[in-house]
Amino acid sequence: MQITDPIADLLTRIRNAQKAGHEVVSVPASKMKIAVTHILKEQGFVRNYKAIRDNKQGILKIALAYNDKGRPGIQEIKRVSTPSKRVYVSASTLPFVKNGFGVGIISTPTGIMTDREARKNHLGGEFICSVF
Repeated sequence: MQITDPIADLLTRIRNAQKAGHEVVSVPASKMKIAVTHILKEQGFVRNYKAIRDNKQGILKIALAYNDKGRPGIQEIKRVSTPSKRVYVSASTLPFVKNGFGVGIISTPTGIMTDREARKNHLGGEFICSVF
């Protein structure tokens, strides 16, 4: 099956797995999905991830994070820039996600990074998604 927006598919699979209470979710791997998942792990939204190579595309297994009461680590995850409507921001106009409590993931010329890192490095780029 051809997926037109693989990042939206990744975010939807994570969102649905957390609503269903799953511990692990598997998605087809790509470099961009691995980079986004790495940022989610660094920020504490997922416990861990592992990229498994096979003869095809590969699989990305993501261990989801829950708190002591069983509530998901991700309250809200949204795709901002889509293939049909790209959203580009400059370093000076980077929006704050939930007044700085959330994290924005930005694709810059030097790689995929959080909105805080992009502001610190004075970089703009495509606003991929926001996580809270």
